[in-house]
Amino acid sequence: MSTGFVSADHTRSLFTEAMSQMYRAEVPQYRTLIELVADVNAEVLASDSELRSRLTRAGELGRIDVERHGAIRLGTADELHTIRRLFAVMGMQPVGYYDLSVAGVPVHSTAFRPVDAGALNANPFRVFTSLLRLELIEDEALRAEATEILVRRKIYTQRAIQLIERFEDVGGLNATEATEFVAEALETFRWHGEATVSAETYKRLHDAHRLIADVVSFKGPHINHLTPRTLDIDAVQRRMPERGITPKAVIEGPPRRHCDILLRQTSFKALEEAIGFVGQTGAEPGTHTARFGEIEQRGVALTAKGRALYDRLLASVRGEVQVGASGAKATDYDAELATRFEELPDNWDELRAQELAFFRYSATPAGIAAAVRGQLPADVSELIEKGHLVFDPIVYEDFLPVSAAGIFQSNLGTDQQQNYAMQSNRDAFEDALGAPVTDELELYADQQARSLQTAIDLLGVAGLQLRPVA
Repeated sequence: MSTGFVSADHTRSLFTEAMSQMYRAEVPQYRTLIELVADVNAEVLASDSELRSRLTRAGELGRIDVERHGAIRLGTADELHTIRRLFAVMGMQPVGYYDLSVAGVPVHSTAFRPVDAGALNANPFRVFTSLLRLELIEDEALRAEATEILVRRKIYTQRAIQLIERFEDVGGLNATEATEFVAEALETFRWHGEATVSAETYKRLHDAHRLIADVVSFKGPHINHLTPRTLDIDAVQRRMPERGITPKAVIEGPPRRHCDILLRQTSFKALEEAIGFVGQTGAEPGTHTARFGEIEQRGVALTAKGRALYDRLLASVRGEVQVGASGAKATDYDAELATRFEELPDNWDELRAQELAFFRYSATPAGIAAAVRGQLPADVSELIEKGHLVFDPIVYEDFLPVSAAGIFQSNLGTDQQQNYAMQSNRDAFEDALGAPVTDELELYADQQARSLQTAIDLLGVAGLQLRPVA
């Protein structure tokens, strides 16, 4: 029996397109960035048939052009609680907890995204969502003032709330309601050029931390970037100046490798935009810097073992080679990063054999034919060796706290790397959220296990005693 409801994937796709069109109008360089990424991706796919085949086999080729992630920064627990409900309408769940205080940024975060393979391939839209940690504001009077300002604002339209409640009550939205929901939800992410505070208050917030001023001083959490996915971030970084765009000094994340891992990110500096401050006789002119352009390249998701190795190698480099505020020592940093990461295998077979990364398994036509003849070996490694089973990297759909903080710092005015003690408070974040965040490693492990079992079932191999693969 038909309910008349559209799918969450459909609503998410409507929202992604609307968000992209809005951001193109608000930030003209975003359009330039999209064009550059499209050119680079087309060149990579034309020259790398192996990559094209792998993306096609995994069902990921079609998602590359529409893939985006955005980021917003919220001010209160109530705002975070409601954003979870809003994203649920689009089939997006909170995955992962990120403590950005490790790099001196007073927020903690999660990523709202689809979680199953079909939804990800339909539209892998993600929103990195941060909550301001008011308790990290050392000035008690300023903390109290910021709290009072944030409590007064309402960042969601009344109609958006009504449509969220309807979705929760009846289990879906029809096509008309979904279109209306997207238009109403978009208002939360729209840029507003009028501050809700005076220039003097803004300065005090800004002096405490630029990000605090960005979160507290406006009536909504404007989207501060919208990120396309590239297949060669080094080429994009190199060619950005040709399009009139100045990139940040270093690419965040792991070094360039044959086998891409996790996430690499770069960006161009935030725009200085005209705003109006609250004045005694009307709006007073001023400027604010927050919104920027970002590009990402995604690689394979690492297991807990692989991630521990990655974290150790990255920390060893950041501890010894610090990039300065103007980008000084960026070349030294890149060179040292590449050298240290030689310890992490750059070969798909080794990454799988050492259980450092997650893979999706599938049976081959040759394997199915051999199964019909009853000629299959009873071991996964032999199945792979004989070409009866293939494995492809599972793309990392999530984020890296040190990299995210590096992007934040760059676009709040400096490329200088900073390292601080962790001040994690996941319990408080989940209390505000109103739900636990999903463990991303469990999602990848489940996806890998399911794919292997499906392939084994297809091959008709019974009774295999398979050692768990990570």
